[in-house]
Amino acid sequence: MTTTDTGSAQALQPRAVPPLGKPRSARLPTVADTTLDNGLRVLAVRRPGVPLVEMRLRVPFAGPSGKAGEPHVARAQLLGDTLLSGTDRRTASQIAVDLQSLGGQLNASTDADRLGISGSVLASGFPGMLELLGELLTGASYPRDEVVAERDRLVQELAIYRSQAAVVAREALLRRLYGDHPYGRELPTAEAVQGVTPAQLRGLHARRVAPGGSILTIVGDVHPARAVAQVQKALNDWSTAGKELVTPELPPRPDVPALLVDRPGAVQTTIRMAGAAPSRTSPEYAALSLANMVFGGYFSSRWVANIREDKGYTYSPHSVFEHPPAGSRLTLSTDVATPVTAPSMLETVYELGRIATLPVGQGELDQARRYAIGSLQVGTASQGGLASLLSMLVGSGLGVEYLRDYPKQLQAVTVDDVLAAAGTWMAPSRLTTVLVGDADLVAEPLSALFEVERA
Repeated sequence: MTTTDTGSAQALQPRAVPPLGKPRSARLPTVADTTLDNGLRVLAVRRPGVPLVEMRLRVPFAGPSGKAGEPHVARAQLLGDTLLSGTDRRTASQIAVDLQSLGGQLNASTDADRLGISGSVLASGFPGMLELLGELLTGASYPRDEVVAERDRLVQELAIYRSQAAVVAREALLRRLYGDHPYGRELPTAEAVQGVTPAQLRGLHARRVAPGGSILTIVGDVHPARAVAQVQKALNDWSTAGKELVTPELPPRPDVPALLVDRPGAVQTTIRMAGAAPSRTSPEYAALSLANMVFGGYFSSRWVANIREDKGYTYSPHSVFEHPPAGSRLTLSTDVATPVTAPSMLETVYELGRIATLPVGQGELDQARRYAIGSLQVGTASQGGLASLLSMLVGSGLGVEYLRDYPKQLQAVTVDDVLAAAGTWMAPSRLTTVLVGDADLVAEPLSALFEVERA
């Protein structure tokens, strides 16, 4: 006689997944927003829980176009690399020891638009960190030995960077997009770096490291009003008569064929595509952001499903927005095996054409929307994440209200909105393409798809 354990059988049946609820409304942090007498704008947010303070300082640092831009890129790079190498009161070693005693860390870097100084410190060490920051801003000395050592290191590093296909591809893509505009030149040449002197760095600092137009964002276990007063005291002497330069307008979109940079013997082809995109302040941005999410913006996207999961052409295709102040762009990146270069491009163009001409499914849109809203909430859950995002937002002319308004904008996006945005910005004909690979093996198959220029 056979018996059936109906209770066990029922227990093994899969249960229906309950529907996801609506995302919670973001609770906006209170921001103390003050502009000091010297022109420095200070944003302070209290975020207790961890006894730390995060700091992000943005200093306008745009460079010129054309031939004058090359020396600026080299000097700006070395200025960021050696800003912490000494002051008129402390050596580089003393700065490192003092940072450690405060429970803090500090870093400096530059790009085509700004000098960025970021760091974190124990809440108890915040006044000491501000004192050190003020000393660096007003008395950075750029000692000769430190500058020469960093200059030699950077020359060697540039040689290593430019041996990498990803760097070659990005440099070629930016040059293709922007020409002699400052955005067309992220890395300096070794020759320009070798010509930089400590006196030039001190002069550049005196002219360009200015409080006017600069923004300091503070998030952590602080009282905002008290933090602003501490900043006022520590940075009161920071001033300069230097003139703030604005990044030049972008050139018109180039109408050029795909560029194939020869890399003989390469077992992979590095593919980069990019085109203009609306800024975060644009009414189209939310819809285009979701269109990109469906296309290639996260792991469950169509592009990943096609050329990674289904065909195994690549490991990690992804498409992201970049938001430099003069103009945002959408960038697609992947690396594929040499024999499947043309098939990978065929599928990429197919997916771009599909997102630009056919409506997405409502389920696809809802899933992308939930991911985008959730990612924003997770990204701002930490002190560091909130500080970085607020710093980026204020640099784009946005405020803390973005944390409330952007999820609402995402919630309001419809299938028709996605189609309209993708059709305007993501059509394959709007994107500039650069490939780095073995030209003898991939040029002919690629030419069957589109015009190719070899370099």
